Amino acid sequence: MNPETRDKLMGVSVATLATALYKRGLRSQVIQGVHPVKAKGVNMVGPAFTLRYMPAREDRNQLVEFRNPEHPQRQAIEQCPKGHVMVIDSRKDARAASAGDILVTRLMVRGGAGIVTDGGFRDASSIGDLDMPAYHHRPSSPTNLTLHEAIEINGPIGCGDTPVFPGDIVVGDADCVIVIPAAIADEVASEAVEMTAYEDFVVEQVKAGQSIIGLYPCTKDEHREAFEAWRKDQGR
Repeated sequence: MNPETRDKLMGVSVATLATALYKRGLRSQVIQGVHPVKAKGVNMVGPAFTLRYMPAREDRNQLVEFRNPEHPQRQAIEQCPKGHVMVIDSRKDARAASAGDILVTRLMVRGGAGIVTDGGFRDASSIGDLDMPAYHHRPSSPTNLTLHEAIEINGPIGCGDTPVFPGDIVVGDADCVIVIPAAIADEVASEAVEMTAYEDFVVEQVKAGQSIIGLYPCTKDEHREAFEAWRKDQGR
């Protein structure tokens, strides 16, 4: 991932990115139903590395499966490259956990940039205390084997109704998570930085009593000129 793009995405909101993608006809890129296990105050940014679950079948999903060194869930944790975000397709089913604090801690120690599931995490409180961002639907104590079988590593998945391809850029903030197609990540990041600067200006103006008409969106030259002066003064 382009380090400059990463830096830009660290400073913009998912809402702003959603608007930038909407302009390009992409309307389903926000992963639905997930939120931070615990807000970190900084964005989660990184390329997607995926794990897909399918419905569990009892004869294939006993606890003994975890003794298998090639178990896909364990292998995904060990294979996820440094700086990547692990994205797990749990079929929007949080009745059984996608992972627990030991595996998520291992991902963090290996340099993972974050983890996202459209299901739930067990040991969620402990995961929330880790330095690495984590997003899920809700806490879930039953082991993943109860309902999920880890079946594929780093293939295309759906997560919270959003298509995720390996290498897509994943961004999470204090609200939720969005997926940016890798091919347009650089241009979207640059546009989002520009949008954020104007939005920050608008917030200041609105707090000072300014009407939003003609200001947001900008349709008056007076606001455009005021923004340019503000930007120069702010060094942005």
